[in-house]
Amino acid sequence: MLGRTGTFSGRCRFELQLCCSLSSPPTLPPPELPGLHYPAGSRSRKYRMGQEAGQMSSAQINHILKANEYSHTLPRGPASHGVLGFHSNVLLSNHPGEDRRSSATCLPGRGGVLFGVFDGHAGAACAHAVSQRLFYYITVAKLPLRTLAELERAVEEERAVPPLLEWHKHPQDHSCPDGGAISFHSLRNYWQERLQGEDEDEDEGDNQEGGRLSSALVNAFRRLDYDLSVEAQVHLFTSSPRRVSIPGEALSLSSPLRVALSGCTACVAHISNSVLHVANLGDSRAVLGVQDPDGRWSAVSLTNDHNAQNPDELQRILGEHPLSECRTAVRHDRLLGLLLPFRAFGDVRFKWSAEMLSRVYETRPDVLSAVSEAARTPPPHYLTPPYLSAQPEVTRHHITPSDKFLVLATDGLWELMHRQTVIQLVGEQLTGLQQQRPIIPGVGATLGGLQRLLLERKGRVLSELEDLNAATHLLRHALGDDGYGAVAPNRLTKMLSLPAELARRYRDDITITVIHLNEPDL
Repeated sequence: MLGRTGTFSGRCRFELQLCCSLSSPPTLPPPELPGLHYPAGSRSRKYRMGQEAGQMSSAQINHILKANEYSHTLPRGPASHGVLGFHSNVLLSNHPGEDRRSSATCLPGRGGVLFGVFDGHAGAACAHAVSQRLFYYITVAKLPLRTLAELERAVEEERAVPPLLEWHKHPQDHSCPDGGAISFHSLRNYWQERLQGEDEDEDEGDNQEGGRLSSALVNAFRRLDYDLSVEAQVHLFTSSPRRVSIPGEALSLSSPLRVALSGCTACVAHISNSVLHVANLGDSRAVLGVQDPDGRWSAVSLTNDHNAQNPDELQRILGEHPLSECRTAVRHDRLLGLLLPFRAFGDVRFKWSAEMLSRVYETRPDVLSAVSEAARTPPPHYLTPPYLSAQPEVTRHHITPSDKFLVLATDGLWELMHRQTVIQLVGEQLTGLQQQRPIIPGVGATLGGLQRLLLERKGRVLSELEDLNAATHLLRHALGDDGYGAVAPNRLTKMLSLPAELARRYRDDITITVIHLNEPDL
């Protein structure tokens, strides 16, 4: 996570080696459990965009849909914390893509399993950084102080440090970003402040532990956002377009200013001993798939969207600013008329003082040229910052036997599918009910339409076998849905064949992680 390519000397080399040691190397996958699929290997996402829709074969469709799918089974026992495994996939629309995903097991302390989806905007830099760094902040925020003290002693004495996380990553997922020394210094400062400022209660009951973990998630989110801002300010005052330490540093994905000027939402799930916490920032969602006693599936939302469609969130924004700004703080359902989510990491152009922003826009055209066009000009009506918050909303849930799976996804999925449809599709895939479900004609159905559905039903079994990964199964239906619960091959082909300059008009990047909690009841 926190390593940096190149040659360094002395203390810096030690710190960078230490940063890399905080995460354990990827392990070989354990034996496959029934229902959880291991992809044969990674494949390139590149494909020819100039083909006619009718010329795309089933193999080509699968090549695109499955290029980024990943499945992992956790070993049975206490170390899994009640998680059987997970399926994940990413389908990009932006080029380069702005979504990121992360999954890892916390190793020290009480442990736990972490999953996250991150939706970037104004470029991928912030989502990239947050997806690599947030889990470390969460781990530090929830570790006992005695463990942090041991960690600090190991750093001071330049001894080997045990890893904090075991990452579960697709081979093509982005690995350690540049700028590892800065990242590690910020993380270390965080645990040092915890050591200096907190008293620890060793006798914590379940309720106290749950409250402490909720606070830890909030603190980790806010502290990382604070550190991203501070790192960017330091970079602003200590570098210039004519004086950068590494050629091209200002334009690199890890440039502190570039990270802070872009932004991202985050939806993170932490599972420990069958207790689920979801921390949400923005408009990605977490939805629980619950199987009722009669076998039917129910969708239980564990997050609220932080945007203008949420009346409570809208009132929060308006209440934090003078009445004179009631017509400008939110315009056209966007923050200052520009930003859809009302909570996000980064996006310092909605947080910093007007004077600080002026310095960026006047002195750093090199950085501004590397972010999206929307972030290159100051927001209008910028009177009483900050306007944007990095305070997550945390939900706690005790996992029951009827809770079968959890779906985390960026808004690209929810713009195309209702949450109940998502849960129904995953649930039916898990139970095999999709193959036996009767066709119920909708209003206006014709004999020709029913005949087509029956023919497509024959191919649906093959589709089920192809999509052993639940996230891929959702992608296929989200893009190819024919309105009757089946996939229309022509529609799917057209959606996957769109030229890069048109794809974003029809869909956003889509990132999905399906976490399996309990075996479905058959």
